[in-house]
Amino acid sequence: MDKKWIRGFSLLELLIVVAIILIIVTIAIPSVVRARQAAQEASAVATIKAIHAAEMIYMSSNRGRFGTFENLTASGELDERFAADGGTPTLGGYTYSIVLSGNNDSEYYVQADPASTTAGRYDYYSSLDGVVRYRTNLGGRDAGAPVQ
Repeated sequence: MDKKWIRGFSLLELLIVVAIILIIVTIAIPSVVRARQAAQEASAVATIKAIHAAEMIYMSSNRGRFGTFENLTASGELDERFAADGGTPTLGGYTYSIVLSGNNDSEYYVQADPASTTAGRYDYYSSLDGVVRYRTNLGGRDAGAPVQ
C-alpha cells in the first residue's frame, strides 16, 4: 500500500506564518509613523528657513517692508505652492502662515502648524532674527526653544 504524500502546507503552518507577519507589522508600523513625522518636521524647519530667506530678499528690494505669501510668490522669491489656499499653504503636513506687523509691515512672524495630529509633534516659528523655534504645546504662544 503506497501512501501518496500530498505536497502543501497544513493549516497550522499557515496560521503560524500569518501570526509571525502580524507581529512584524505591529512592530514596524509605529516606527514608520515616527519616521514620517520626523521627515515632516525636518521639512517644516527647512521651509521656514526658506521663507525667512525670501522675506529678507523681498524686504531689501521693497524699502524695508516684508511681504505676504502672495507678495513673495509674485516677486519670484517663493514658488506657486505658497500662493495656494488663500495665503495659508499646507505643504508636507504643515500649514504655514505669515503675520505682518509694525510700522509699514516692518516686522513679520512665520509659523508652521501641523495639519493633523499625526503630521508632527511641534509648532515651528520664526521672526526677524531668523532663528527657528519650536513649541510642544500646539497652538500656544509661549516662547519656544531654538531648533538645534
